[in-house]
Amino acid sequence: MRVLLSIKPKYVEQILKGNKKFEFRKVIFKDQSVQEIFIYSSYPVKKIIGKFRVGDILEDHPDRLWMKVKDASGIDEEEFFNYFHGKEKGFAIGIDEMLQFDEPYDPWEHNSNFIAPQSFQYIDDSFIPQESEEFLAEC
Repeated sequence: MRVLLSIKPKYVEQILKGNKKFEFRKVIFKDQSVQEIFIYSSYPVKKIIGKFRVGDILEDHPDRLWMKVKDASGIDEEEFFNYFHGKEKGFAIGIDEMLQFDEPYDPWEHNSNFIAPQSFQYIDDSFIPQESEEFLAEC
């Protein structure tokens, strides 16, 4: 199972640099079989730039979560706690085996009805453009 995750470009940059080894979420996908996450870099990029394998998923109160992942968070403490403000729990999705695509994928080129997920959406093989040999080779 795969998920398409919307991530702000400044955080995508930190992931690609290897500074951000966890993606933080207030809610997580319910399907525990998700093994792969495609990264949709939100406005102004608006393209799918790569994918990664799901590592460990940590669930905890934000205070404890920060203590566990702060050195691999890729964000500062203020951003982290602003994001989780008022929440009793948070999630940190481990980023393993990151693959940046040579050419970012524009989902609107293949589906004019594409709607970028607010947080995430489940995707299947039909989401992947069959005519793109390079994209399939990378997947």
